[in-house]
Amino acid sequence: MALAPDEIERYARHLVLAEVGGPGQGRLKAARVLVIGAGGLGAPLIQYLAAAGIGTIGIVDDDTVSLSNLQRQVIHGTPDLGRQKVQSAADAVARLNPRVTVVPHPLRIGPDNAVELIAGYDLVADGSDNFATRYAVSDACFQAGRPLVTAALGRFDGTLTTIRAHETGPDGTPNPTYRCLFPNPPPPGSVPACAEAGVLGALAGVMGSLMAMEVIRAVAGFGEPLVGRLLMVDARSMRFETLRYGWDPDNPLSGTRRSAE
Repeated sequence: MALAPDEIERYARHLVLAEVGGPGQGRLKAARVLVIGAGGLGAPLIQYLAAAGIGTIGIVDDDTVSLSNLQRQVIHGTPDLGRQKVQSAADAVARLNPRVTVVPHPLRIGPDNAVELIAGYDLVADGSDNFATRYAVSDACFQAGRPLVTAALGRFDGTLTTIRAHETGPDGTPNPTYRCLFPNPPPPGSVPACAEAGVLGALAGVMGSLMAMEVIRAVAGFGEPLVGRLLMVDARSMRFETLRYGWDPDNPLSGTRRSAE
């Protein structure tokens, strides 16, 4: 995609990177990325995707801005209290980069609408805060053949991985699904919600920014993705570790039992 003169100036620091350059920036401009959640993870993610020049950003969120959000959801401000998060985020993107098109989806994504919604985008970034949504989105990405960047927050810790379960590795083995990493959600009530347990606000910024890095890398086409690798961040000791995981032949999406049915 050709860049206009103002885009060449705006993205100048990308254009001088050999790993991005004009071709990579053109891919960013042409990309359609769907962001699930405009909250703690989605806020910095959306901002950095917009700043990087992602051409179209879809935002899924059915919530409104509350005062307790502002400790970590930095795309929203005090004047946005009571507004739909998708609209507040869209206005923030317009101020940051008017070249970016935002498609608001003020709804809750689930098994009944996820595949249809995801099919309109090239890549999905899930920053939701509940297991039901994560499983619905990851299953739909497999069915729609879309890459998924997914992250989660704890009180002082976070995780991040990339799922490309619709593809195979260099040896022909299927890439792992989200269900290969987490076969089943934890029992209800075993993991306290953010409102009960708390969360360090700046940690959301770190993890959301890492999500943006993974999305930008995937779209521009450089580096090694976090496929089959779970990045774990411990904010108390500022420790980053990576856990490798692989395809589980018993997983219900791409497992051998599924193929035999």
